[in-house]
Amino acid sequence: MTSTLPAVTTTKVPAQRQPAPETGSARRTSLPDRLRSSRSDLLLCGALLVAILVVQGWNIADYPTLSDDEGTYLAQAWAVQQGKGLAHYTYWYDHPPLGWIQLALLTWIPSLLSPESMTVGSMRVVMLLISAISAVLVYILARRLSLPRWAAGLAMVLFGLSPLSVVLQREIFLDNIAVMWTLVAFTLAASPSRHLWHHFGAGLAAATAVLTKETMLVILPALFLTMWRHSHRDTRKFAITGAVTACVLIGLAYPLFALLKGELIPGGGHVSLWDGVKYQMTRPGSGFILDSASGSHGVLRSWLYYDRVLPLGGLAGALLLLATWRWSVTARSLAGPALTVGILALLALRPNGYLPAMYVIQALPFLALVLAGGTASVAHAVLRRRRGEGEKRYFTGGRYALAAVLAVAAGAYVVPRWYDGDHTAVTADANAPYRAASKWLASEVENPEGTRVLVDDALWLDLVHEGYRPGLGVIWFYKADLDPAVTKTMPHGWKDIDYVVASPTVRRDAVDLPNVKAAIEHSTPVATFGTGDDRIEIRQIQTASGGVR
Repeated sequence: MTSTLPAVTTTKVPAQRQPAPETGSARRTSLPDRLRSSRSDLLLCGALLVAILVVQGWNIADYPTLSDDEGTYLAQAWAVQQGKGLAHYTYWYDHPPLGWIQLALLTWIPSLLSPESMTVGSMRVVMLLISAISAVLVYILARRLSLPRWAAGLAMVLFGLSPLSVVLQREIFLDNIAVMWTLVAFTLAASPSRHLWHHFGAGLAAATAVLTKETMLVILPALFLTMWRHSHRDTRKFAITGAVTACVLIGLAYPLFALLKGELIPGGGHVSLWDGVKYQMTRPGSGFILDSASGSHGVLRSWLYYDRVLPLGGLAGALLLLATWRWSVTARSLAGPALTVGILALLALRPNGYLPAMYVIQALPFLALVLAGGTASVAHAVLRRRRGEGEKRYFTGGRYALAAVLAVAAGAYVVPRWYDGDHTAVTADANAPYRAASKWLASEVENPEGTRVLVDDALWLDLVHEGYRPGLGVIWFYKADLDPAVTKTMPHGWKDIDYVVASPTVRRDAVDLPNVKAAIEHSTPVATFGTGDDRIEIRQIQTASGGVR
């Protein structure tokens, strides 16, 4: 009689159920081991970072031309450092103050060591730190979105070495800081380890980006799409809920700040957050971007003047990825950046929206990612091998030859144009008129402390360091008409001014500022630096009797 053993005694644990110990050991891998395994990425990223910092840092103080916005943000940072409040004049709710508070932290040590260096040209160097962090984050994000190493390097090159990027990332704009925090948020959202705290941190970083420059709010849907795709199915609800909660709670700090100061809604004798929002929503538009006569089209032309490859190529890459989303793994991985480009493009196409020159800064890293991703997708399609038995080897070789020809053709188109743009950035001196005007006002005016001069903010801190009284001696020209705290010190209007520095910005905006316009009309130039529309005139106010003040 034959006996049969119970089946249970021969049951084995299936091999596919054994990964848990491996996962645990992988998580316990030491930092040196992880660095060794990522050596190729570190070497490539490090080499590209050095190249980016050299190109962006060389000649940074002299090109591009100093802008009034740069001077405003730096002057507000200076006011924070000096304990004079959130701005160098009456603070009103145009942008959340977190952006220039971060600038104050970045410039604190340089200004402490050399107070006179707290000027726009010299302090541009701190933007290199922002550029470096952002460039590295572009590489990391590209790798986390499953791009091959070469494509991640291409994204970093596109972001850091495009002439458009070199020019705009040098400037002291809040947008550059906000973009850095947005990239932190996307990088955490795409974390391969899928820790809940990574998603919570992504929400915090997103809120920081919005409080740095409020326009980053429009990108949040793309961020949460990225988080949705890269979160674990079992913890997705917790991840998204935690990120949204963190973002909202931190974001509410700004209206809470206004509420606690009694400045949430309009009232007598104070500014308000509501007025700031109303101004932003009702400010005059700059026209349709495709209308050749509009201001928006002029802004577009200025972007394309520096570089056509990144804006147009990135837009084409986003369209390609969105069109192939259903059947392309690369397209699905880059859904978040592609959606970001789509959102920003649609907003720029508003019939009568306001389009500032720095608007494209928000799109630069995502344009680079989708252009690199589109290139990787095309390369994969060209080089993909068929698995059929009858495929001939020379056919595969032809695919590699085609890929090489396409790469050489792309390089032949891009490199000369980028070389010209980047060569201008590292050699041209666009700020000699500003330096000369600053030097003249420091040496030729006998009593700076008792002199009142209207300037744009690009020169404001220069003159503060030369002994002019901040706020009432050297006056940011807008405030001579728009700030009651300043206008009440000018009972006779333009007659209470000694000099006006008529830079391109001052001449352009004086049309809508009665005191500034009158000051220019009732003055004569005593020194002129530069030529044409870019000239800077130092004009001395004339009295009714024909004399000077």
